[in-house]
Amino acid sequence: MFFYADLHIHSKYSRATSKNCNLEELALWAQKKGLSVISTGDFTHPAWFDEIKEKLVPAGNGVFRLKPEIEKQVLINDSPVYFLLSVEISTIYKKGDKTRKVHHVVFSPDIESAQNFRQKLDAIGNINSDGRPILGLDSRNLLEIVLESGENSYIIPAHIWTPWFSVLGSKSGFDSIEECYDDLSDYIFAVETGLSSDPQMNWRVSKLDKFRLVSNSDAHSPSKLAREATVFDTEPDYFSIMNALKTGNGYVGTVEFFPEEGKYHEDGHRKCNVCFTPQETIKHNGICPVCGRPLTIGVLNRVNELADRPFDSAYKPATAGQVFSLVPLPEILSEIMQVGPSSKSVVTEYERLIHKFGSELFILRELPTDDLEKDSPMLAEALIRLRKEQVIKHAGYDGEYGVIKLFNDDELVKKIL
Repeated sequence: MFFYADLHIHSKYSRATSKNCNLEELALWAQKKGLSVISTGDFTHPAWFDEIKEKLVPAGNGVFRLKPEIEKQVLINDSPVYFLLSVEISTIYKKGDKTRKVHHVVFSPDIESAQNFRQKLDAIGNINSDGRPILGLDSRNLLEIVLESGENSYIIPAHIWTPWFSVLGSKSGFDSIEECYDDLSDYIFAVETGLSSDPQMNWRVSKLDKFRLVSNSDAHSPSKLAREATVFDTEPDYFSIMNALKTGNGYVGTVEFFPEEGKYHEDGHRKCNVCFTPQETIKHNGICPVCGRPLTIGVLNRVNELADRPFDSAYKPATAGQVFSLVPLPEILSEIMQVGPSSKSVVTEYERLIHKFGSELFILRELPTDDLEKDSPMLAEALIRLRKEQVIKHAGYDGEYGVIKLFNDDELVKKIL
């Protein structure tokens, strides 16, 4: 079975998240987006764990679904949404000569394993204040706790290139997965590339060849689901997904942001309105010309630092999958209609399109543009360009999202779809 999965999201109990991040809304939006499997996120948080146990029931092979009486209220088609248990953990600790800040996504196949993990962490630090707990724990030791919590529990290092909080980040990371997880590094079989990098960038680093690459939304609101996702062709359950990531059997590839849209792609200072390519950063010795302080070094620069293959390398490791680069449908509508992506007119048009044609991922990737030509000619043209990757890129930097456009300004005089 071909399906999309979003394996890294958050609940309403994480900081800076929408109050609508409840299980019902997440399931509803998963259907709108075209996702078959999503993670629960945040299962270490007591209130969220109670909600998981109250509203979800086992669906076999390590996944869960909403109770029938709840599911009936949110289903908009005949395809159920499956949940698997996950939580993002932030570890901050001293190792070597640096303070390390690394984020990890932990997966558990059942409630018992998740509870074992929660109890072990509760004895170490505070798991009550945030859905993504912050612990003074070595990454290697966190992995050991995961492995001890239950058979088939595992870790995927989160958004591995983000400057401030990741395993390979320029500010507080390491130069390899092995340095981070030490003697247990063989238990890492997949890594999350993050919004600011794509697989092609990661393929330049031979140290990553043995890892399967995954992409996820890291969504803080239900409408942000599937801005990145991982694609499988296997059974939509925990063990099939884990096996696909370990062996490649059933792993198809990833749905990607254009990496320039990620908010840490290039170098710079947001407050100083300075955005540099890695080459420009070198010319300025890594110093902001406005304030005189060190620039925030972005993902592209950090990849360049660790890469042992050239920028234009066509090399694909044996673990590589297909890559589908997309722009979220609300952003496309926003550009065409020349209003904000959260505006009432965009939301109304988005809902109309979903109702008429199917899920967002289906519209972006598979819907014949001829079917759209009479209905929405500008959107049809946008999808033609998107599928050919004919886009205009303005890179993100230092926490500022980039912008991907499909039209020049003079093409958008008429506000029509």
